Amino acid sequence: MDIKLQPGDKAPDFTTTNEKGEKISLSDFKGKKVALFFYPKDMTPGCTMEACNLRDNHIALKKQGFEILGVSNDSEERHKKFIDKYELPFSLLADTNKEIVNAYGVYGPKSFMGKKYEGIHRTTFIIDEEGMIHSIIKKVKTKAHADQILEAVG
Repeated sequence: MDIKLQPGDKAPDFTTTNEKGEKISLSDFKGKKVALFFYPKDMTPGCTMEACNLRDNHIALKKQGFEILGVSNDSEERHKKFIDKYELPFSLLADTNKEIVNAYGVYGPKSFMGKKYEGIHRTTFIIDEEGMIHSIIKKVKTKAHADQILEAVG
């Protein structure tokens, strides 16, 4: 994976739909801190652990001024099922055409149990109130991701 974006860069804006079919743009969140987390697939063990960790720590993240947005290539319908099943208090964005994952450089070659394939690399971008990348978490700990986000902004 070759993320070309660096802390201090302007975060690429995007417009897509969330689990309710509403149009969401990164620019809608100007003036707020955003934890934009990219994850491979709804309902899988690691992604469920990560999403539930963010759910369980949502109040602490909100107190620090964070909006949480998840992005995967799953459809709006699948995101809705994931949110409903695990009572997630944040939006999941459908990137079915891979525009956002490509803009952020998190889509590329992966391997699992010796099999090579293309997919999303679990990565989180911390974006400041001005829309600039504050930090990038490349080694996401699914069971402690909220702590990583809070530590990144110190």
